[in-house]
Amino acid sequence: MIRYPDIDPVALSLGPVQVHWYGIMYVIGFVAAWWLARRQAARPGSTWRAEDVDDLIFWAMLGVILGGRIGYVLLYVLPHTPELISHDPLYPLKIWQGGMSFHGALAGVILALVLFARSRKRNALDVLDFAAPLPGLGILAGRIGNFINGELWGAPTEVSWAFAVPDPVTGQLIGRHPSQLYEAVLEGLCLFLLLWWFSRKARPRGSVLGLGLVWYAVVRSLVEFVRLPDAQIGYLTGDWLTMGQLLSLPMYVAGAWLLASAWLQPRPSGNFARP
Repeated sequence: MIRYPDIDPVALSLGPVQVHWYGIMYVIGFVAAWWLARRQAARPGSTWRAEDVDDLIFWAMLGVILGGRIGYVLLYVLPHTPELISHDPLYPLKIWQGGMSFHGALAGVILALVLFARSRKRNALDVLDFAAPLPGLGILAGRIGNFINGELWGAPTEVSWAFAVPDPVTGQLIGRHPSQLYEAVLEGLCLFLLLWWFSRKARPRGSVLGLGLVWYAVVRSLVEFVRLPDAQIGYLTGDWLTMGQLLSLPMYVAGAWLLASAWLQPRPSGNFARP
């Protein structure tokens, strides 16, 4: 087993101000998304301008932060540990402590980008296709932030790459799957590489988003089999169905529908100028 290094979640302290690694990872994710979007906009035939990218990232940031935190509080906190809010009314604002829902962030960013598309008179699916490859590196960074925070550990295991983590009750070292790192690679890096390659040329409208939704839903559901569910929720049924798997199901259905529609009734993407 590998001994978990017990990393200090605070990267830098400046008097009363503490800069957390988790917050730094979010900054890295947004900067990476902005840089990648600028590169996409510069591709030959692209209908996007640099100014469009700047506004897109601003709208997406609002959607990710508000949707991710609101989704976490509504899905994972209020139904199961409402006393947490009554004891600490400012808890929903403390995003630096962790506690962000990917599915909430996804819903938030989709809503934000649909509003952005309407404000720019663009097709909403075109905007979502353009944005689909951008979050991958941010997800990678965010999962590394979870690892630094020592949260979202996997189930006990005896595999050679397991991390020895103290049990929160007994303090005994237990080998656990580093599920945060599994997700960093599969949900983050692999998602980015797949969609960045797929979106290099014009694809039917909705297909880039559809592929991203299907990939994420499948790998997230698989990782959930070795990742412990949130303590306040546990398994939803038996000892296998988790909230993450349940929330991934509509993602898979929506993504499969978009891919099937793009295949059976292809419509040209508005992200590239027609020849």
